[in-house]
Amino acid sequence: MSTVQIKILGPGCANCTNLERATRVAIEALGVDADVEKVTDYSTIAAYGVMSTPALVVDEVVLLSGRVPTASHLREILAPLVAAG
Repeated sequence: MSTVQIKILGPGCANCTNLERATRVAIEALGVDADVEKVTDYSTIAAYGVMSTPALVVDEVVLLSGRVPTASHLREILAPLVAAG
């Protein structure tokens, strides 16, 4: 299995921190080998077409933006990607 590249896009607000925390809980629960990177640069965030933060990018695909899901919901989102990986 290859390492999953996960990016948390956002200016560093509380929601960004919460999304990072929930993502780390989800990937740990799934046993995913992942690199998690916080991206705060506005031009980089805009390059993904994200208009509302925080946003979650997995292997260069924007999976969600503008909200913070629960760790349980994140597991549901990430599980198929892990199975495919």
